[in-house]
Amino acid sequence: MDASRELHRLTSGYQVSQAVHVAATLGISDVLADGPKSLAQLAESTRTDTGALTRLMHALAALGLYAVDDGKYTNTELGTALRTDVPRSVAGWARFIGKGSHWQAYTGLEDSIRTGETAFPAVHGEAVWEYRAKHPEEQTAFDAAMTSMSETMADAVVDAYDFSRYETLVDVGGGRGRLLIGILSRYQSVRGVLFDQPDVVAGAHDLLSAAGLAERCLVVGGNFFDAVPEGDAHLLKAVIHDWADAESIEILRTCRRSMPAHGRLLLVEQLLDESPDPVRTAFSDLNMLVMTGGRERTTDEYRALLAAADLDLVATVPTAGTAFILEAAPRT
Repeated sequence: MDASRELHRLTSGYQVSQAVHVAATLGISDVLADGPKSLAQLAESTRTDTGALTRLMHALAALGLYAVDDGKYTNTELGTALRTDVPRSVAGWARFIGKGSHWQAYTGLEDSIRTGETAFPAVHGEAVWEYRAKHPEEQTAFDAAMTSMSETMADAVVDAYDFSRYETLVDVGGGRGRLLIGILSRYQSVRGVLFDQPDVVAGAHDLLSAAGLAERCLVVGGNFFDAVPEGDAHLLKAVIHDWADAESIEILRTCRRSMPAHGRLLLVEQLLDESPDPVRTAFSDLNMLVMTGGRERTTDEYRALLAAADLDLVATVPTAGTAFILEAAPRT
């Protein structure tokens, strides 16, 4: 291996993510969904400068997102994954991760490493949650990214765990309900409650109706620091990793208050000590430092958080992806 060349590639990674972000934002893969297009056709459809678009497409083709033949571009397998209308689409995530507020926060990484403080407030002057509340377009992009990630994770979670034992499953911080839709579609006997901030769950009704699940799923808006709906199982996907220990315990305690004695709490999270993709999990941990003040954790660290909320970790279930399902029961 040429170490200098490889290190140069790694340090230029932000250029790649920005190019893919622009492709997703312009909808290039969607334009190519119905067949090959010339650069002139692409420029017209995306309302871009032909010369500049030529340079972008050259770079994206070099990355393997698009193929070119006789002057016309087509989607490759990678490019197809950037379409908005395909299963496990990455379009929502790509549109979000390249937004200025996100990558600018990483300019504060050095200070975070020196001080241990979260970078986003240092760069933008307020916490990420407050920032998004004041910038609806940022919140919309974040919600779409989380929906995109839930879609890629849904099949792995549904395949790995038997939800049929539950009567009512409460998806806490469930966004627009993509994961809950996958679970309810597989397990016909389960009823769902989708719980998140009111402006977030407002976007879930159409998705639930399209899936034919509107009658089996109650949509509730609220704040998981205050109270959550009752059910015999509470599911939290990629929620606890957003928060430091004190806030995490508070969320878990809120859920514990709404659980019956036979209830279960299900966390869907990555595990630092068990991850099948250590690089992805390590950088997710770094992202929590930069963005939210949360962190990825080890199995024992989750066990300690749960214990502080009067819950016992009773099972750790791997999925086909990088996430695990941590099943906890009320302490007796």
